[in-house]
Amino acid sequence: MQSPTPLLLDGQSLTIEDVVAVAYAPPGSCRLDLAPEARQRVTAARRAVEDFVARQQVVYGITTGFGALCNRFIPPEETAQLQRNIVMSHAVGVGEPLETPVVRAMMLIRANTLAKGHSGCRPEVIDLLLRMVERGVHPVVPRQGSLGASGDLAPLAHMALVMIGLGEAEVDGRVLPGDQALAAAGLAPVELQAKEGLALTNGTALMAALGALAVVEAENAAWVADIAGCLSLEALHGTPAAFDPRLQAVRPHPRAVECAARLRRLLEGSTLVRQTPTTGLSAKAASANGAIEEPQDAYTLRCMPQVHGACHDAVKYARWVVDIELNSATDNPLIFVDEATGQAEVISGGNFHGEPLAIAFDYLALAMTELGNMAERRLTRLTDGASNRHVLPDFLTQAGGLNSGFMLVQYTAAALASENKSLAHPASADTIPTSGNWEDHVSNGPTAARQARRILRNVETILAIELFAAAQGVDFRRAAQPDGRLGRGTAVAYRMVRERVPFLAQDAVMYPHMEAVRRMVADGSLRRAVMAALEA
Repeated sequence: MQSPTPLLLDGQSLTIEDVVAVAYAPPGSCRLDLAPEARQRVTAARRAVEDFVARQQVVYGITTGFGALCNRFIPPEETAQLQRNIVMSHAVGVGEPLETPVVRAMMLIRANTLAKGHSGCRPEVIDLLLRMVERGVHPVVPRQGSLGASGDLAPLAHMALVMIGLGEAEVDGRVLPGDQALAAAGLAPVELQAKEGLALTNGTALMAALGALAVVEAENAAWVADIAGCLSLEALHGTPAAFDPRLQAVRPHPRAVECAARLRRLLEGSTLVRQTPTTGLSAKAASANGAIEEPQDAYTLRCMPQVHGACHDAVKYARWVVDIELNSATDNPLIFVDEATGQAEVISGGNFHGEPLAIAFDYLALAMTELGNMAERRLTRLTDGASNRHVLPDFLTQAGGLNSGFMLVQYTAAALASENKSLAHPASADTIPTSGNWEDHVSNGPTAARQARRILRNVETILAIELFAAAQGVDFRRAAQPDGRLGRGTAVAYRMVRERVPFLAQDAVMYPHMEAVRRMVADGSLRRAVMAALEA
């Protein structure tokens, strides 16, 4: 069997797609290595660190203590113990362990940051980290404890503990002490030298890992929201008139324009939508009692380009931020070696601060909350005969009373949408001082990222419920209009729903049906199938 092509880390070209692929790769299925040019940069920075120690030069974190203890000089014979100490003393995380894909992503990102060659660790330290990812040695990392200011200190310390033979790691489904976990994979602990403990623990790798996974999940959810919204539009006999390109052109927010075009494409060829004239109705169009067919729809149908488009913007912004972060040096201090002269300079700064990520994740969380709000309101319209002008029966059942139909699935969606509103409180708006008030502002980026992903899980479920209900609504529409056709993209979505759940003529146990649709939303299969149909 041919071994996979190695992913070479150079500190400059890691992508979100690389991170996601490695995060979910089974142990032994990927190969990782330092790019040759990166290995040279890492070696040059390492020589500089060794020179600083030999000359007893005062350099933060190399020959001094950390944080508020930066005014304590550390003699050369104690610099190795200093690095071991930071790993042990900073491993203070609490809560349930992070999921394995998050840990793998964090380890990969940390290695890529070190590969930039500004951190001063030895190449063998990075090599050990990469071998651990390859062979499936996954440190047990508690999910809480990082403020996202001096980077993700506690989570990264739990990662580094295993590298020195301490802590715990999961290997082949077993949780073992760190040294035993390494041995089970044919690896040995490393003895940290000057700067290396600080280089491993100081940085934004957890935030970036959570963010990379969240971006891909949010891109999928935003697409599914467009699909679900269009299927609901057809079930409700709505009109696509508001997606007219001329309308978008006079308020040309790019993502709104793109969203409207996607909605038109999803609905292309549909005969279940309502065609509305754009030149106005004559008085003769009115019925005897003066009523006419609605020329426009409720906001959650009509304003999808504007609201969904704004949410797509937030996702795009989060991707832009994470793309930059993946290939950034985020520890402190950083070492800069002049290639021409070999002279090294150390600069102490704040690249570890997670604010760029925290604000992006809070923005993402708010956008995903809004997608959930829109979907829940469309779901309510599908299930409430008064809201949909009795295009569909109450609670999507003909035998209401004896049957509750889809009444309670709307409760679930409403509960999740309400929970999201609490989770969407911006974590980055809060701060609390640490380290004797030396570190007097924090980002709370890890909290922002975890909240965004919790919201995403809820939104995936809300969208699944909307698709489940919209398919039921479409069946009622087709019963009244047997020759009715779904759109180019919505037909695929409807077919996939029906392959997993049936039309419900009477009450049944609902949660397995909801879960079946949720899985195809969350795993991306719905989006991929619909995209393929649009591109065909």
